[in-house]
Amino acid sequence: MKKVILTVATLAILPTASVLAKPNNVGCGIGSMVFEGKSGVAPQILAATTNGTFGNQTFGITFGTLGCAKNGVVGLPVPHKIALFADQNLDKLAHDMAVGNGETLNSLAVLMEVQDQDKSAFFNATKINFAKIFPDENVTTIEVLKSLNNVMANEPRLKRYSYS
Repeated sequence: MKKVILTVATLAILPTASVLAKPNNVGCGIGSMVFEGKSGVAPQILAATTNGTFGNQTFGITFGTLGCAKNGVVGLPVPHKIALFADQNLDKLAHDMAVGNGETLNSLAVLMEVQDQDKSAFFNATKINFAKIFPDENVTTIEVLKSLNNVMANEPRLKRYSYS
């Protein structure tokens, strides 16, 4: 009887295992990026677990990052490092942008590859346009990044760093 149950259980699991063995079938997210190109059941389970644990698929879909796309189209092609950094440091970025300087704002500039000669213009633009970038206390990270992108796109010296 045990052999019959074991056989039935094995046959029920096999289709699932064969799907899991194929790479890139767990969606998008940090786990998918970390285990990208790896096949087999273990890497796929780890990728899916990582994606689910950090809840980053929704974030990736919203921002069009982490290998995700919203409605199949990435609207704002912000590199995932920038989006993740901004999301994790939104309060600190708000403070630094309000004063036009700071370690977190400088780190964002580095991630955005703003050259040293343009950093003062970047810092000043965030300070002058703070109310546009952070219109209220309930602003989301995607809204902040879109607004920052618009500010940069309208600044001749910073336009080359925008994602539009």
